[in-house]
Amino acid sequence: MRETLMEEVLSIILIISLITSVIVLIRKRKKAGVTGMKSTLTSICFYLIAVTNLAAYWFGFLGIFNWILTIILLFAGAYFTKYLTPAAA
Repeated sequence: MRETLMEEVLSIILIISLITSVIVLIRKRKKAGVTGMKSTLTSICFYLIAVTNLAAYWFGFLGIFNWILTIILLFAGAYFTKYLTPAAA
């Protein structure tokens, strides 16, 4: 009983933090005047890693498929960092 409650609380915290971070990302992009899809791909890949791992945990497919998808998304996110705009000093 106690373990399932903890799992539910942690899942809710993760969902709330993901939604909050997406809102903050959108606001920062608007404030900086950054447009376009290419500069958002890194963030999308990293958010998809979190969503994939949460779904894998919920539905019980924590295995090689989840690991491969996570690594592919991690490499894709790293690759798309070349489209990020440099921060102004």
